[in-house]
Amino acid sequence: MADTAGVNGQRESFRVVGKPNLPGRLSYALATGMAKFGADYVFDGMLEAKFLRSPYANAVVRKVDVAAALAIPGVVDVLTWEDEDLKNFGARPGPGGTGAAYVDNVADMEDDEVAVIVVAESAELCDEALKALDPQWEVLPHIVDIQEGRKPDAPVIRSNPKGKGNVTVVSASQGDVEAGFREADHVIEYDFYMPAFCGHMPNPPASVSTWFNDPYHDPERPSLHIEGAVWTASGGKDSVGRMYGLPPEKVKQEGLFQGGRYCDWGLRKSQQITPLLARRAGRPVRMTLLRREMYDFNMNERFMHVKVGFQSNGRITAIDDFSISDAGVPPVSTLGTSGDQGYGPYFTTRCQNIRQVMEVVNSNRGRMYTSGQHCPFNWDALTVAFQMIAEKLGKDPIDVATLNLHGPTGQDDPDPVPSYQACVEAGKKMMDWKWHRAGERTLPDGRLHGAGFRYQMCPRHSFSGYSSKLELRDGRVHMPTQGPCTGIYAVEANAMVVAEELGLRYEDVIIDFDPGEVFTPVGGGSDGTTASAWVTKECANILKKRILEAAVRNAENPPAPSGFGPAAKEEPSPLKGCTPEELDLQDGCVCVKSDPSRSVPLARATRGAHLFATYSGRPPTALWAVGMGKLLDTMNVAMCEVAVDVETGEVEILRFGVVADTGKVIRWTSLESQIDQVMDFSAGCQLQEDFFYDRATGVKLNANMLDYRKVGMLDMPRVDKELIETRAGNAAYGSNGISHSLANTHLVICAIQNAIGRWVDPPATPDKVLKALGKA
Repeated sequence: MADTAGVNGQRESFRVVGKPNLPGRLSYALATGMAKFGADYVFDGMLEAKFLRSPYANAVVRKVDVAAALAIPGVVDVLTWEDEDLKNFGARPGPGGTGAAYVDNVADMEDDEVAVIVVAESAELCDEALKALDPQWEVLPHIVDIQEGRKPDAPVIRSNPKGKGNVTVVSASQGDVEAGFREADHVIEYDFYMPAFCGHMPNPPASVSTWFNDPYHDPERPSLHIEGAVWTASGGKDSVGRMYGLPPEKVKQEGLFQGGRYCDWGLRKSQQITPLLARRAGRPVRMTLLRREMYDFNMNERFMHVKVGFQSNGRITAIDDFSISDAGVPPVSTLGTSGDQGYGPYFTTRCQNIRQVMEVVNSNRGRMYTSGQHCPFNWDALTVAFQMIAEKLGKDPIDVATLNLHGPTGQDDPDPVPSYQACVEAGKKMMDWKWHRAGERTLPDGRLHGAGFRYQMCPRHSFSGYSSKLELRDGRVHMPTQGPCTGIYAVEANAMVVAEELGLRYEDVIIDFDPGEVFTPVGGGSDGTTASAWVTKECANILKKRILEAAVRNAENPPAPSGFGPAAKEEPSPLKGCTPEELDLQDGCVCVKSDPSRSVPLARATRGAHLFATYSGRPPTALWAVGMGKLLDTMNVAMCEVAVDVETGEVEILRFGVVADTGKVIRWTSLESQIDQVMDFSAGCQLQEDFFYDRATGVKLNANMLDYRKVGMLDMPRVDKELIETRAGNAAYGSNGISHSLANTHLVICAIQNAIGRWVDPPATPDKVLKALGKA
C-alpha cells in the first residue's frame, strides 16, 4: 500500500529524501575515535567490578571463601548469591509463577555469571579476589550436542515443565499434508543443517554508574548517572532507572554509543547491576565484559529434515518439516525456535498443506539474546527446496520459485507480486543470469561455476510506535532525540524527511542529542526507520502549518525588533495579504505558491516565533505483519556466483547481486550499508564461521578473534546492488525496510551445489567440499 493514511504520502518530487552520500551526524566522532563508549568513561574514585565466571558448562557453586577475598587490600565489596541485595534484585517470573534469581549459584554454560560479584580498586584486583574465593564446584552433566541431548537417556540439565527430559515439542500445521503428497508427482527429502554462529561485538560492552545529588530534581533523593546502558528500544538509561524505582528525570546519560552488535536486545547484567554496586560502595563502579564473553550466539544450531511433494511442472503440493533446534541457555527467545513456525518461508508459497514439528532442546552451548540477524531463521529451507526441484526437473530455480510464489492477497492468489517481478527482472539483468545444470559450466581457469538464487519478503516495524517532536527556534528547525538505540544510528533518515517536508536542506535540520528526550528512532536504513520517519513526517507537517500561520501573522503585524537603538525600516513583506493556505516552504524560504519569487527567508518570516510540534503514533500496519507471509507487498532477491576448485576444494564467491524493493528509498547510504553487512554475514556463515566444543567438558574452544574466523575485507566479494521503488510499503511515502531479510544461510551453498552437483553443509570449508566430491 502506498502511504495514503498520512500527509504527503503520495509526494512525487523529492529533493532530500533518497539522496545518496549524505553524511551521518555521528560519523565524524566514530571515524576520528572521539566517540566514547561505556568502557571509555572514567569517574573520580571509580571502582571496577567483575562476576565470577564458570569454567564449566553446567555446575553449581557450593561454597566460596568471602573472607579471603575481602582480606586483599583494595577489595571493597563481595556479594554472593546468599546476599539479601542480590536475592531481592531483578527477580523475574519463572515457570509455575516462581521467581528466577538475578544471580544464583547455578551456571548454565561456560563463562556464565554465577554466585559472586567482586568490587575492587582495579580490574587486576578483581581477578585476584576471584581466585581467592576458591569456589567449590559441583560439576554436573552437560549437553553441547543437541542430537545427544534429545535422547531419552540423556541427562536432564534443567527443569522443563513444558516438555520431557531436555525436549519441548512444538508444532504447527495447515491443510491436509497427506492429501498434498498424494497429489504430488515427485517427492524429495533432504536434510538441512544450520550451524550456530557468532554475533561478535566489536567493542566490549561496559557500564559505569555513579549516584549524585541533583539540585534540580528532588535533591533529597539521589539521582543516577549511568553510561554504556543502551539496550532497549525505550532507552537504556530509563530501563535501568525503572529497576531502581527512578523516573526518567532522575537518570542521566550523556553517551550515545553502545558498542554492541546490531539488534542486540540482550539484557546485559553488567548494565543492570552497576548502580547497585555503586550504591553499596558509595563510589562509581564500572563493569566491562571480556573479549571471550562477547561471542554469544547470533543464531542457534538447527537440524531439519524436510519432505516436499511437487508436481511435474514444479508446483509444490505438500511440505513436511521436522526440526531439532537448540534452545540454548535461558533466558530463551522463541526467535530461532518455535517463533519461526508462525512466520516462515512456506507461507509465501501457494502450497497450503504444511506441517511443522520442532523439538526444542535445552543445552549448555550458549545464549542467544532476543534478536538475531535472521528473519526468520529457517528461510533457506525453502531456497534449498527450489534448488533441488530445479535440478530434478531441469528447470531454472527462479522459474520454480516464481511458479510457487502466491499473489499479494493470500495463498490462493495466483496473480504475480509486482514487487517480486520487478526484483527478478532487475536481478537477472544485473547478473546476466543464464541458468545451467550442475557441473555444466567451467570457467577459463578450470574451476566450476555455480549460481544461487533466493527471495524473501521485506519486513518492517509497522508495529513500533514513536513520539516525535520538532521545534522552530530563532528561525532554525531542531529535531531533538534521545539518540541511538542498541547501537543503531537512525536519526539521519528522520532529519531528511523533516528537510523534505519543510523545504530545507538536510544540513539545515539541527539534530539535538539529549538523553532527556523521548524520540528514539529504531532501525538504520531499514524497518524502524520507515516507521519512525512516517511519524516524523506527520510531525513535520504540523510544524509546517504553524510556521505558515506565524509567517502570516508577522507579515500583517511585523514584530518589534529586539535590542537597543532605533528600529531599522523594513519593506512590507511580500507575504502580506496572503493566507496560510496560499503559502509554502521552499529552499529555506516561506513563499507564495502561485509566485515562488515572492518569498522571505524562514528566519525573517518567523522572527520572534518559538514553535513546537509533536506527534505520537505509528504507520498503518504492514501486510507482512498481518499475514506473516500469507500477504505480500515488497520483496527482495539475492543471487550469487561462485567458483569451485575441485582439486583443492576452495570456494570463491565471485560476486553477490541484490535487488531490494525498499518501497521508497529514504536514506540510500543506510540501505546500501545494510546490504553489505548482511552479505558479509552470509559469506561468513556459509564458508568459514563455526563454533567448536570440547565434548568432554562442554568448553567452547574458539571464542576469540584468532580461532573464530570472522570475515575480513579480503574475504568479501563484490556486492552489486540495486534499490527499486514500487511505493508499495506501508510507511513514509510508501517505504519499507529490508530488515534482516537478505541475510541468508544457504544462498552460497546452493551455488556450490549448482557447481559440483553435491550438497555441502555450511560452513563449506575445503575439506567438506573435497569429501562431498569423494576426494577426502
